[in-house]
Amino acid sequence: MKRNLMLILPLALLAACSNPSNEAPGGPGRDELAPAPTAAADQKAVAKLDAQQLLANHWVLESATDSSGKRIDALFARTEKPVTLDFVDGRVAVSNTCNRMGGGYTLADGTLTISPLASTMMACTDKALMALDQAVGSRLEGALKADLGSNDQLTLHTASGDVLVFGPRPTAETRFGGPGETVFIEVAAQTKPCPHPLIRDMQCLQTREVKFDDKGLKVGTPGAFENFYSSIEGYTHAPGTRNVLRVKRFAIANPPADAPSQAYVLDMVVESAVEK
Repeated sequence: MKRNLMLILPLALLAACSNPSNEAPGGPGRDELAPAPTAAADQKAVAKLDAQQLLANHWVLESATDSSGKRIDALFARTEKPVTLDFVDGRVAVSNTCNRMGGGYTLADGTLTISPLASTMMACTDKALMALDQAVGSRLEGALKADLGSNDQLTLHTASGDVLVFGPRPTAETRFGGPGETVFIEVAAQTKPCPHPLIRDMQCLQTREVKFDDKGLKVGTPGAFENFYSSIEGYTHAPGTRNVLRVKRFAIANPPADAPSQAYVLDMVVESAVEK
């Protein structure tokens, strides 16, 4: 008997310039027109931020304060999964909110401009999660001053004075040195014992590749399930649940003799069903 739990997820997604004050002429050995150190630091920070750096990382929210310096608690409703930004193909995707959110963006002269965010329409029973969407959306739209700090943290300044600080986490493309290949893998509900000389009682996922056309419909006949000796980063298997996953597959340069030559990273779960 099969009971569907999830539907296919939609994926249409998703300086302040200070005017230096005129200083009195300096003493011997000083440059009377030397720029203020803070201005030089600001210019360096803005110069470091470019589109490639945005693309190379997942940006995880680490701190958020309002114009008075008070922590914005509403942005931390999911302490175990902080709000995360991903910049891809001219769009920013917001994850770990109640709904998936996304919109277009541009970056120019230290200003990150984000268009109005679209989102899925899932209702969360937790009121704090529902409020999280509004708290994020109201702050991540329009023109934001953007710069990188000394720890390569992305700092966004809103027009109302809020300051959001995001820490960088290298994307799989950055870690593996390339774009990877997108494939769909069906994972059977149950694992099976699989022989391995170094691991006693090893259990393997049972997987097979499936294909979809440009309309999202399955095409062809998938082969038999086989032992999957690798792992899928970001995926935790629940026994009894069959999943179809969209993953990125990367070639690993110079892997050890007893290690896989490919790495798999979960992109999204596109289909899920409990089987009994």
